[in-house]
Amino acid sequence: MCLGIPGQIVKITDTERQLAMVTIGGVKRQVNIACIIDDTHPVESCVGDWVLVHVGFAMNRIDEQEAAETLQLLKELAEVS
Repeated sequence: MCLGIPGQIVKITDTERQLAMVTIGGVKRQVNIACIIDDTHPVESCVGDWVLVHVGFAMNRIDEQEAAETLQLLKELAEVS
């Protein structure tokens, strides 16, 4: 089973290598954004995007509401454990 954690892209760190800084729960980490870019959504337009991050890759873009709901569910799961 894979788990994608919502994060928001706050900065492009390397356009050529398609790397960006993402904030996940207040923690910043660098991720590869190659999976979420294309001709209509280039690297430079990714700042502000909410994405699902899995093992250092932004796997797909999501909207802010979906990100908030997912983060809330993850928080609730952590409280139960």
